[in-house]
Amino acid sequence: MFSTFFKIKNPGGVMGLNRRNIELIYPNNQRQHFTLADDKVKTKKILHENGIACAETYTVIQRVSEIRNKWSLCANKKALAIKPANGCGGGGIKILKKNTDGAWVSGGKVISQSQIFQHITSIVSGLFSMNSSDSCLIEECIVPHPFFAEIYGEGVPDFRIITLKGEPIMGMLRMPTSKSDGKANLHQKGVGIGVNMEKGLLTEVYDGARYMEHHPDNPNKVNGKPIPYWDEMINLSIKTAKVFPLDYLGIDLVIDATKGPQIMEINVRPGLGIQLVNKCGLEKAINERCKTA
Repeated sequence: MFSTFFKIKNPGGVMGLNRRNIELIYPNNQRQHFTLADDKVKTKKILHENGIACAETYTVIQRVSEIRNKWSLCANKKALAIKPANGCGGGGIKILKKNTDGAWVSGGKVISQSQIFQHITSIVSGLFSMNSSDSCLIEECIVPHPFFAEIYGEGVPDFRIITLKGEPIMGMLRMPTSKSDGKANLHQKGVGIGVNMEKGLLTEVYDGARYMEHHPDNPNKVNGKPIPYWDEMINLSIKTAKVFPLDYLGIDLVIDATKGPQIMEINVRPGLGIQLVNKCGLEKAINERCKTA
């Protein structure tokens, strides 16, 4: 069935931006539905309504006048994540945790309530979304599974799984580094680690310039390392793809230390770096999937 929906010429090639748009994004994703992926609040609503594992939503702030009252809903939490609903590339995201004195800490430094309110005001004002306004999503803070600390212990890494017509076709693990300020994004000096989709194993680490057997900040070998919950993550990505009217997606997942795999967000225009990370073009990955589907 998969191959009857989609056919790509010249299997094996790496796709560029224009071909990805013309052959993958535009035929499979109607523009009217882009907002379901671009707006994290709308994404979370669909995930919650369909019982798909993801971080609990504590509150959503849409106006500056709401900040004080809605922030009070989070006062008893020990950790949380603040995100712009329409941000991209990790911009505007703050992870807050309480120290032993009960003060909020961000990036290892104590942050005051007025500074938190200022940051939320910036989000609502559209600073991180390039719009005149935005919504601020405040949600549960994911505690990364110990598996990630064996590779690199800082920041929040995630898996990216590309799906087409509900079928997972390619994946990678995105990891922060000592140079990426806790971000896992490749363009912010994070690294990508390839994934053997059939076996659920990590392959080589790619830092944008070279391939390595290990993370740049940890000498322990990564290549060949089994991924915990791999079958569950594959099934979760399939379930997620089926509840959105978008047939080509980049689905980002994390593994929480106690709750297991969780959906972080979905992307209607997933980047092309995953091809370099895996040393495999999207064309080849899709055509190989066509043979087995």
